[in-house]
Amino acid sequence: MAMTIDIVPIREDLIDSFHAALDAVCRERIYLAFLEAPPIEEMRAFLRGNMAKGTPQLVATSADRVVGWCDVNPVQRPTMRHSGVLGIGLLGEYRGRGLGEKLMLKTLEAAHRFGLSRVELTVRHNNVRALQLYRKVGFEVEGRKRRAVLVDGVYHDLICMGLLLNADGQAAICKGQVP
Repeated sequence: MAMTIDIVPIREDLIDSFHAALDAVCRERIYLAFLEAPPIEEMRAFLRGNMAKGTPQLVATSADRVVGWCDVNPVQRPTMRHSGVLGIGLLGEYRGRGLGEKLMLKTLEAAHRFGLSRVELTVRHNNVRALQLYRKVGFEVEGRKRRAVLVDGVYHDLICMGLLLNADGQAAICKGQVP
């Protein structure tokens, strides 16, 4: 079954669908820092602020339904404004098809156009598919936060990864190993 997936910047008419997708991935309890999406009004305010600033926030849609997202939120501290924090998620049935990579590459291009030269993220140590994707795109392991996440009584380490964007917006590719 072939389906058309569009990757577009977040828009007002996609906010409710984005919220539903975020909530679905949060409730899996294994990928994100949230266990459920923030309240919809809080999400609307956050996304409208991002849209007004031009923050890199892309969504993957199928028939106007958000099935994935990737964003890079700039760090607000004056000495770190060249950096942003990447977040990404896909609904379960859309994983393993190369969509995450396409979404991430387009978002990284948008981050470079936005003026960022460094992108960082954290990922749970046991999220092997995500770790492989991040390495493939060019992220390098920069450290490990031990017992950083506690879900349902189980601790998880977070792997800290970073990517430096060259002047042309391409990743400065380095091969990192999990410490």
